Amino acid sequence: MLVILTDEQILSPKQVCQGCLMANRSGLPRWNRGKLGCGQVLDRSRQNRPMLYECQMGFRVAEIEGAIALS
Repeated sequence: MLVILTDEQILSPKQVCQGCLMANRSGLPRWNRGKLGCGQVLDRSRQNRPMLYECQMGFRVAEIEGAIALS
C-alpha cells in the first residue's frame, strides 16, 4: 500500500504522483525491487525502521513492509 504523508494528512499517491513527470504509466512512484527509482535514499542507517527516501518532487518516501509511504 502506498501513501503520501504530509504534516497534517495522509494522501493517495495518485493525488500527488499523477502530476509528476517521474511517475510510472499508472501515475504511481517508480518502485522496483525495493528501490525508489524516482528519488534518492535519505538515511541508510535506520535499523529496524523503514528506509527513508526523498522523491524528485520533495516528498519523503518510506518502505513499510512491502508498501511505500511518502511524506
